[in-house]
Amino acid sequence: MRPKKLVWFFGVGAMLALWSITAVLPVSAASTKAQVFITQAKIPTGLSEKALIGFARTNHQKLLHETKTDPVKERKWQATMVISFSRPVDDMEFNVLFYDVQDGPRRFVDDMSVMVNKRTEKTFVQRLTLDRPKFKPQRSMELVVTLKREEVARLKFGVLGEEIKRSGTVDFSDAETGVKKK
Repeated sequence: MRPKKLVWFFGVGAMLALWSITAVLPVSAASTKAQVFITQAKIPTGLSEKALIGFARTNHQKLLHETKTDPVKERKWQATMVISFSRPVDDMEFNVLFYDVQDGPRRFVDDMSVMVNKRTEKTFVQRLTLDRPKFKPQRSMELVVTLKREEVARLKFGVLGEEIKRSGTVDFSDAETGVKKK
C-alpha cells in the first residue's frame, strides 16, 4: 500500500512541477497561428482590419495568372498577400517561404522577409512578385509563413502561364559553330 502512495505522490509532484514551469515560460510562436490569402484583385483603400480580411477572403485566388504585357521569358506573377495572425507578432519580422510541390516533396524556391512596423499589429498586406526563372508556370506551389522559426501558416496555390516554346530545330551552320572553312 505504501509504494502505491509513494508513486502517486511523486507523480502528482512531477505534474505540478511541469505545470509551474510551463506557466512561467513565455508564449512562443507555436501558439500563434495565421490565415493567409492571396489575391490579384486591387484592394480598396481605407478598409478596416475586419473589412480587409473579408475582402481578402472573398477575393482569394488558388491560381495566379501571369502578366501578359512582357515577353514570355520576362513574365511574372504579381499578387497581394494578406496575413492575419491570431495575436500580435511581437517581433521585428516574419518570413515567407515558397516551395514547389508539383512533384511530391517540397522543393525550396525562394524566401522573403517581411519587416514589421508595429509589433502590436496582427494583420499585414504585402505585395508579391514571383519572377521567372525561379518560378515556373503550370506548377503547384506552397507558401509557408514562419514566425520566430516556427511555421504558423501554409497555403497551397498554383501558378498559371505560358510555357517557353522551343522549336526543336537545331542549326549547326558554320556561322553558329565558329568553324572556319578551308
